[in-house]
Amino acid sequence: MNLTEEELVRLCRKRNAKAQKVLYNKYQSVLLGICIRYGKSRAEAEDILQVGMLRIFKNIDSYSGKGSFEGWMKRIVVNVAIDNFRKNNKHYYYYDIDEVNGEPYLATDVPKDLEVEDILKTIHQLPDGYRMVFNMYAIEGYSHKEIAKKLGISENTSKTQLLKARKSLRKKLMRLNKFPQQIKVENEK
Repeated sequence: MNLTEEELVRLCRKRNAKAQKVLYNKYQSVLLGICIRYGKSRAEAEDILQVGMLRIFKNIDSYSGKGSFEGWMKRIVVNVAIDNFRKNNKHYYYYDIDEVNGEPYLATDVPKDLEVEDILKTIHQLPDGYRMVFNMYAIEGYSHKEIAKKLGISENTSKTQLLKARKSLRKKLMRLNKFPQQIKVENEK
């Protein structure tokens, strides 16, 4: 089946199983990548993807045709991942931003020659709350107010989780790829 995106959407609206399979095969790797960032394991990510695809097929009539269809699907999958997090995490870790005695995060602190896989693997090692807020803020572009509303936390908690996620990521990424100035400092000791 060699269809344009518009034809594929039209057939999926008619609940055409072959078109749904083509749509799934066309976008599953991109959408699974999002699910992996949010899930605790690959199995959980695959579950999120399945629920997301079902929601996409169920709500495909609500896609207006304006804007990116792929972007519309990504937003649904992110929302499914957020719902999954809220449902499976009964305990949130609340911190007030004023309680954090962190160092300022500088973009220049992150090594420049890291591979995308290293960065994604490091993000996946973050505690659940940190990972959710980091993904939503830094990757998906949500504001702290939106994150707070979606996760049922305060804006300050969202800011704190992001600050701690960045600090943790910086430390972990620095361990993966030492800077020459760090080596110099270590050799002087």
